[in-house]
Amino acid sequence: MKDYYEILGVSKTASVEDIKKAYYKLAHKYHPSRKDGDEKKFKEISEAYRVLSDKERRSQYDRFGQVFEGGAPGTEPGFDFQWAWGKPGMDFEEIFRGDFGDLGEMMEEMFGFGAPRRRNNFRRGRDIEVDMEISLEDTIERKEKTISLYKYITCSRCQGSGAEPGTKVNECFSCRGTGQVQQIKKTFFGSFTKYAVCPECGGEGYRPEKSCNVCRGEGRVKSEETIKIFIPAGVDTNQVIKVEGKGEAGKKGGRPGNLYIRIFVRKHPIFTRRGDDLYVSVPISFSQASLGDEIEIPTLEGSKIFLTVPSGTESGKILRISGKGVPRFSSHGKGNLYVQLEIKTPKKINKKQKELLEKLKEEGL
Repeated sequence: MKDYYEILGVSKTASVEDIKKAYYKLAHKYHPSRKDGDEKKFKEISEAYRVLSDKERRSQYDRFGQVFEGGAPGTEPGFDFQWAWGKPGMDFEEIFRGDFGDLGEMMEEMFGFGAPRRRNNFRRGRDIEVDMEISLEDTIERKEKTISLYKYITCSRCQGSGAEPGTKVNECFSCRGTGQVQQIKKTFFGSFTKYAVCPECGGEGYRPEKSCNVCRGEGRVKSEETIKIFIPAGVDTNQVIKVEGKGEAGKKGGRPGNLYIRIFVRKHPIFTRRGDDLYVSVPISFSQASLGDEIEIPTLEGSKIFLTVPSGTESGKILRISGKGVPRFSSHGKGNLYVQLEIKTPKKINKKQKELLEKLKEEGL
């Protein structure tokens, strides 16, 4: 897993301001538009900044580290990033504006960026974190589960716009749709132009003639939603599954948050799991241990397999059955099943058994 703190050269206790300064210094040095820039390095430090500069993302990174992307087939573990510099028509200014918040404003003041642009100030929905308990049997193959959550969902009446259906959504007169208003700041060094969030529309760039009667203009309502998720084979306790876009809906069409599910595997009455391997204790009789035998072994799948007990087996001997453990998480194959043989001493014996044991004793057994 990448160490984002190491990439930016800051400590794990670094403040947001320290992270901004470290990022700005490195971004200025490695930006691809520079003659001596490094595209790969720039992507790496941008990824680190995107996580560590955001309170929620940083908290998730510190708590979860690498996160399994669940809910959609073919996704890879980790955070999802999109690089602004790789989009057609994007320039150095746009990289630091919008995506990086306050740092963008810092860059505007330092480099003289001034043209107003429409800002996407729609609030992203809150991430949701829940725990889910599953059985050991649930880990042997990809499992479909459902979970019901009471959370903000997109308003079905206005489809998230916040406007009453049938009414117009007009461009904000104050900011003319940009979501920003111009402010001229006079200082000892002269006048400087700065752009602030429009107080009339809250940075949205538009205002509905009439707010939605259901959500009161928020674009979302509280309701219960049942979500289908897929538990990957081989998952273990404390691993986290990320379901993209299944957190709370954002305000007025804002991006939804994500759902994070921390897995807890229940203790099994028969099997003990260690990594990808399973362990089971099986009792055998004195005669089976001495003479050898073929015994039936339980498996997690419920199938029957037979194991040959060699003659002269001592109590505590462990035999391995290959490929009968738990599937390897994010890999191929399975672990092994280890069978520990325990010689069972009978507490009660009948007269005939006692006579036989006496004879064996006389023979030195």
